Amino acid sequence: MDSFKKKFGKRVKELRKKEGLTQEQVAEIVNIEPPNISKMENGLHFPQPENIEKLSKALNVEIKELFDFSHLMQDEKLIDDITKELKMLPSNELMYIFKTIQNIKLLRK
Repeated sequence: MDSFKKKFGKRVKELRKKEGLTQEQVAEIVNIEPPNISKMENGLHFPQPENIEKLSKALNVEIKELFDFSHLMQDEKLIDDITKELKMLPSNELMYIFKTIQNIKLLRK
């Protein structure tokens, strides 16, 4: 299971993308250096208490929403379940699934 900082970072990244903001834009609003946003999103850094409120305002959410990880844990379980299923497939079916995923990624761009 991910650490608290990693879950917090995933949540910040998710909310930032939902708002259509870059790391640089969030850093400017919060008044911190852009690399600190990257470190935060990667679970390597946790914001200073005085920056949590600024972060929530930048992301247009209440503070408590920054700490709502319940859906992330569901995603982790789903990934584990998918991984278990993939391990049981023959290689030709794995290649088909891989190509399908690659095509989906191209469509999302």
